[in-house]
Amino acid sequence: MEQEKRQDSKVNLEMRTRKLADFGLYFITDSSLSRKSPFEDAVAAIKGGVKIAQYREKYKPAKQMVEEAQQIRDVCKKNNVLFIVNDRIDIAIAVDADGVHLGQDDVPYEEARKIVGYEKIIGLSANSVEMALKNQELGADYTSIGPIYPTKTKKDSKAPIGLEPIKQLKAQLKIPFVAIGGIKDSNIEEVLKAGARNIAMISAVITKENVESTVRGYITKVNSYKQ
Repeated sequence: MEQEKRQDSKVNLEMRTRKLADFGLYFITDSSLSRKSPFEDAVAAIKGGVKIAQYREKYKPAKQMVEEAQQIRDVCKKNNVLFIVNDRIDIAIAVDADGVHLGQDDVPYEEARKIVGYEKIIGLSANSVEMALKNQELGADYTSIGPIYPTKTKKDSKAPIGLEPIKQLKAQLKIPFVAIGGIKDSNIEEVLKAGARNIAMISAVITKENVESTVRGYITKVNSYKQ
């Protein structure tokens, strides 16, 4: 029985890894920054070519979050886009999301894995190389790393860590990592040159009038470094 369980876990790990291959631009909603609804922004981002979308809403009633997450989940499924819910495991389960992204103060990885099972993706946040490597050791399918630059997107954001961690993780980490925090037009080239191949940009995307064309432009830029 134990051997079968380990085998199932290995098969599911390989499946989750394949799903996460080469996603590039990581789209994240945030209605506190956008004049449009999370659904409208997600649809525009999907039209622009994103392969992964995260529903990140901090201050809404659970009922509204379920409704919004389900809308985005449906359009993601139709377009073969991975759908991740930030923080809220209950919301992720309720809408059958592809996975959940957890912060450092959220449910520990081991408990989250027991709750969501072995088919779902779990991403973990990190703000240092050591923490990112620890996330890999725990079993995370991917880790974010940041903030790279100063950012106002998160009220409790930690001090920026700069580009050096990206260079180190490029050489040391086996799971995908997502550079996040303060990345915009003026510095995205620096982040890509440092070795990041997956980048999350929130305010630089959803505050723009045309999210679809903005996303398409950033994806083209990210893809140019994958050649």
